[in-house]
Amino acid sequence: MQTIRLSPSTPSSAANRGGNPRLHSLWILFFAILALPSIGCVRRRMTVRTNPAGATVSVDNQVIGTSPAASSFVYYGTREFRIEKEGYKTETIRRRFNPPWYEMPGLDFISETLWPGDLRDERIIDVELVPQTLAPTSEVVQRADSLRTQSQTGMVNAPR
Repeated sequence: MQTIRLSPSTPSSAANRGGNPRLHSLWILFFAILALPSIGCVRRRMTVRTNPAGATVSVDNQVIGTSPAASSFVYYGTREFRIEKEGYKTETIRRRFNPPWYEMPGLDFISETLWPGDLRDERIIDVELVPQTLAPTSEVVQRADSLRTQSQTGMVNAPR
């Protein structure tokens, strides 16, 4: 049986695994950078307030609730808001949401992933509801007679 002894000058396999200390530092830095995305984020929220409150609010044909209603959003661009309340005219509003400066291409990567805190983008839409007015009965009857006459002659014009 033969015994093999390593002399102090012979590098051990543990030392060989260690490799270059600068390379280890680069790997640690790399994994630290990968861990950073878990700390930053941008929170986007839109709130619709009406006067009077209590109107049903839809955004892009999706009901989000009764005013004041809030919802988060992901993408910027044009949104269509529909506000309905009994006794008031239905309002349809198109509003364009432009991105803030920190969401411009290139900077958005930093704000969404590397920024160490939360960024908030709050959009508020205020709507004044107008009471619905009913046309006088005589005007409605006059329009009905006009349409009846036009349909009998075969020439129907769109109501004004």
